[in-house]
Amino acid sequence: MDRLSTLLSQFGVRANLFFNGKQCGLASYDGAEGRGYIHLLQAGSVNLKKADGRGLLLTRPSLIFMPRPSRHQLFAGESEGAQLLCASMEFGGGVDNPLSASLPDCLVLSLDELPMLADTLKWMFREAAGSHCGKEAALERLFELLIILLFRHLLDHHQLHTGMMAGLADPRLSRSLSQIHNAPHLAWSVAGLASESNMSRAAYAVHFRAVIGQTPADYLLSWRISLAQKRLREGRSITLIAAEVGYESPSALARAFRRKTGYSPQEWIKDLAGGENRALT
Repeated sequence: MDRLSTLLSQFGVRANLFFNGKQCGLASYDGAEGRGYIHLLQAGSVNLKKADGRGLLLTRPSLIFMPRPSRHQLFAGESEGAQLLCASMEFGGGVDNPLSASLPDCLVLSLDELPMLADTLKWMFREAAGSHCGKEAALERLFELLIILLFRHLLDHHQLHTGMMAGLADPRLSRSLSQIHNAPHLAWSVAGLASESNMSRAAYAVHFRAVIGQTPADYLLSWRISLAQKRLREGRSITLIAAEVGYESPSALARAFRRKTGYSPQEWIKDLAGGENRALT
């Protein structure tokens, strides 16, 4: 069963290239535009200063991955500089989507530790150094491919220890999680999910909470409401959304929505629109 495709079809990522070249000096990012960042250090050295004030000197080709808005700085000395390729990224469903929310604030990985990404990285650096027409668009699509391959690497190498992505990497939980993601409209019970994982109900519930950080019922609710929020953003009617995400009526969805978010669907979409309008002024 494909653990990633359903997630990416619902909460896919779009990349925006904003820097390709040699950086000398300081670059600051405040995350105010509500996007994440991915930086590729191809050569040279750069000092990364994160929002918590901690610094990290990178002297090897590296990937810096920040899936959510985050203040940070990159500093490269005037003499050596740093060859960088940088993009911002935005996930479908907004900054609170379940895919980016399941990832750490910042991942820093040496490129030589990412053999699965090697061919794509070579292609990107070759494209970045060239002058072919459509270069920017090609690099943005390659960044999106790189992010998918990064997710695959994280799953295959069990590099995340809690949250949804850790659950998808867990051989005892991945099938049941994928079933929830693929069929949120079904009336899933803990017993039914445990059966998908070939575990007893009690053992499944304990293991699920230890890995995911939520009970199965809370996770199912969170997933359904995340899907509902995405569809509300897209302008879908609550009547259609309710059936798609497993509620027998719009009022049942509205009750679950309020329980999870503190808002009715109508209040939530109005508040979202107000926030977006304020961001534009």
